[in-house]
Amino acid sequence: MESFERARLDAYFGKIGAQLAPAARPTCFMVTHLLSERPSFVQAVASVSRLRAVLPKPKSIDSAARREVERLVPCDSLSRELFGTPEAALDYLEARAAGESLVLLDVGGYFAPSLAALCERFSGSVLGVVEDTENGHRRYAGLADLACPVVSVARSPLKDPEDFLVGQSVVFSTEALLRGRGDIPSGRPALVVGFGKLGSSIARLLHAKGVHVTVFDIDPVRRAQALSQGFAVARDRETALAGAGLVLCATGALSLRGEDFPHLRNGAYVATVTSSEDELDLDGLPNVYSRADAGEHITRYQTTGHYFYLLNEGNAVNFLHGASVGPFIYLVQAEIVAGMHMLSRGDLAPGMHEVSATDRAAIAATWLNYFDR
Repeated sequence: MESFERARLDAYFGKIGAQLAPAARPTCFMVTHLLSERPSFVQAVASVSRLRAVLPKPKSIDSAARREVERLVPCDSLSRELFGTPEAALDYLEARAAGESLVLLDVGGYFAPSLAALCERFSGSVLGVVEDTENGHRRYAGLADLACPVVSVARSPLKDPEDFLVGQSVVFSTEALLRGRGDIPSGRPALVVGFGKLGSSIARLLHAKGVHVTVFDIDPVRRAQALSQGFAVARDRETALAGAGLVLCATGALSLRGEDFPHLRNGAYVATVTSSEDELDLDGLPNVYSRADAGEHITRYQTTGHYFYLLNEGNAVNFLHGASVGPFIYLVQAEIVAGMHMLSRGDLAPGMHEVSATDRAAIAATWLNYFDR
């Protein structure tokens, strides 16, 4: 990022902070993809909170961005185990922020398994969570009894441009990896598993490249939507897998179980839009399969009479090429700041919440002033 671009971005976040800064400065912990543009957002969060630590998602860390962020705030190692049990989660938060009022910024529901215990037993108070992703939204919404408010930006209209452009980046990276070993998507029937915002974007982009696309989704409403847009729709997963030469998993949940992999067509490529732990049950793959490198970021799984290729070890394929969606990501990041503002007031009831239409409109207007040039 050039210096004038960084200056414009910092000015934008300064304006957003002035408009939507939390009513009181909460303590904050921040799970994030630590990509090249992220230091400005980290700085923006730090300017309106007491940011105790950034927890970068392990598969999406830009080394230069990490060095810059570490000059401002500690970067701690993130894993599902860190917040997977109440004891581990409490130990971590008590060591960093005992007795303080917390807002937890999440990407993927990391705090969900221990949230009830944190709200009950933490020496300070948990004001709430701001969640950025669909799979994280589902994790929190699926809890039997939410112990605090969760502001989700996952289904915001301000996220629609990001979702469409992430779909573009997934298709770009998938094609780049195939071309790296002398192959192309054309001529390979594609299966898109999941027809949400990301999956539908991927399906349309592949279709525009002349690829025959079939969609599989467990939701009958989404199957009807896919059919109305001209896509073939699979009635069952096994038949769909058997006919696909390229499989793109875009559910944000479990797309392929261990027993599904043997149904893959020989030589099929598999790619995902999120982490392998969310989309793929690789641990359930029959142990008769061996694995070997088959090109840069391509792994071949093989057993007698069957083989398939996994891109980027099953992790989000677009992070291999920066996963950039341009300035549209700043719309979502500003809405996260607005979510912090909502939680800092301390007047939200436990449950799922969204940023108001008024605040979204203000964010979009500010964004247009800075980036519609």
